Amino acid sequence: MTSKKLGGLFIALVMLCFAAFAQAQNVIEITRGTDRATPIAVVPFGWSGSTPLPEDLAQVTSADLYHSGMFAPFDRQNMLSYPTRAEEIFPRDWKVLGVDYVVAGRVTHDAAADRYEIAFHLYGVAREELLMSKTVSGSRSQLRDLAHHVSDQVFEELTGIRGAFNTKLLYVAAERFSVDNTRYTLQRSDYDGARAVTLLQSREPILSPTYAPDGQRIAYVSFESRRPEIFVHYVQTGRRERITSFQGLNGAPAWSPDGNRLAFVLSRDGNPEIYVMNLSTKEMRRVTNHFAIDTEPTWMDNETIVFTSDRGGRPQIYKQNINTGGTERLTFVGNYNANAKLSADGQTMVMVHRQDGYQNFRIAAQDLKRGNLKVLTETSLDESPTVAPNGTMLIYATRQQGRGVLMLVSTNGRARSAIPTQFSDLRVPSWSPYLP
Repeated sequence: MTSKKLGGLFIALVMLCFAAFAQAQNVIEITRGTDRATPIAVVPFGWSGSTPLPEDLAQVTSADLYHSGMFAPFDRQNMLSYPTRAEEIFPRDWKVLGVDYVVAGRVTHDAAADRYEIAFHLYGVAREELLMSKTVSGSRSQLRDLAHHVSDQVFEELTGIRGAFNTKLLYVAAERFSVDNTRYTLQRSDYDGARAVTLLQSREPILSPTYAPDGQRIAYVSFESRRPEIFVHYVQTGRRERITSFQGLNGAPAWSPDGNRLAFVLSRDGNPEIYVMNLSTKEMRRVTNHFAIDTEPTWMDNETIVFTSDRGGRPQIYKQNINTGGTERLTFVGNYNANAKLSADGQTMVMVHRQDGYQNFRIAAQDLKRGNLKVLTETSLDESPTVAPNGTMLIYATRQQGRGVLMLVSTNGRARSAIPTQFSDLRVPSWSPYLP
C-alpha cells in the first residue's frame, strides 16, 4: 500500500475513533428525561470547627445523586429544618415538601490524629424509618472521597446497585499557545472532574486512554515519536512501557476483562485489522481478517470482542469470538454506529450513532437483550462515550463554541451536566473501574 493511500486510511480511522454511537430495533430519543426521579433531601452537614471545611460535603453528595439520574435532590434553601442527627429528623417537615428520603450528617475533627469523620443517616419519610446510620473517616485530603463514599452507600441502599461515585476519569486536555505550539496532557480526576492531576505531557497528540481492570495501569496512543505508538502507563510509579511501534497505524487499545491481554488496531499488513497481545509473553495474533476497516475494539468477555467495521458498506458494530472467528452484527438502525463501550454487566452498549436522514452524531445506548436503543444526547458532534462501572452514567466528548468539552449524562436520560475543568479543550474521556 502506498504512503499516500495509507495516510488517507489513517485519517479515516482517526475520524472513526472520534465518532459514533449505536442503535437497534426500536429508537427512543431522550432529551429532557422521562420518568420521575426520586425526591431526596441532602441536608447541609453539621460542622463545629473554627474554620470552614474546604469542601461542601453535602453538596458533593447531592450532586452525585443527581448525576445518577435516579434522584432529584431538594433545594436546601427551601428546607424547613436542618437536622444533623437521626433524632432530629421529623417526618412531617419532609412530607409536606414531597421528599421521600432524607440524608443528614455531621462532620467532626480529631485534632490529635488529624482525622475527619462523617456520621451520616438515611431516613425513609413515608414509613418514618431510619434506614441507615454509618460513619466514615479520613484525612483532610480525603474529604471529597468521604462525601463520595456517603453517596455510594446511600445509592446502593436505595437502588440495590453499587455506587460508582468514588471512581476516576481519564481525559486528554489540549492547550493551544500558538499556531505551532499545542501542549497535550493526560489528566486523571474524580469522575466529576474535580482534583485533576497531570499524568503525562507531550507536544504531540495523545489518544485513546483507557484503564486496565485493576485500575493501576493505563493504555494509550502517543505520537511523541511523530507516529502512533501504544504505551502502557503504571499509575503509581509513572513507569511506561511501549507495547507496539509498527509501521502504519497503532491504535485503539482495549484491555481484556482479566487484564492480561490488550486488543488494538494495526495496519502493518496493509489493512487495519484487530490484534490481541498477551502482555506477559508479548505473543500477538491477528483476530480479524477482512478487506474492510476493522477498528475500535472493546471486550464483551474474555473470549469476545466488539468492534466497528464498515464491511457492510457503512460503519456498524459487530462482535466476534476471538477463538472461533464467529462474527455477528449488533446494530442495524441508523447509517452510522461506532466506538462501542459496554456496561460492566454486559447488558448495555453505548456508542456514537447517526440516524438515517440526519447529519448529527449523537450518543445512544442499546439494550443488548431487548434491542431497544435510546438516543441520550442533544448536541451534534458527540464522540468517545465511556460508561460508569455500574452502567448508570456515561461521559462523552462534544464541541461547544469551538472547543472540546466533556458532558456527563445518566443512562436513563434524566440528568445532564458539563464536567467543570480549567482546560479549554478536552477529548477522549475514559471511566475507571471500581478502585480499591
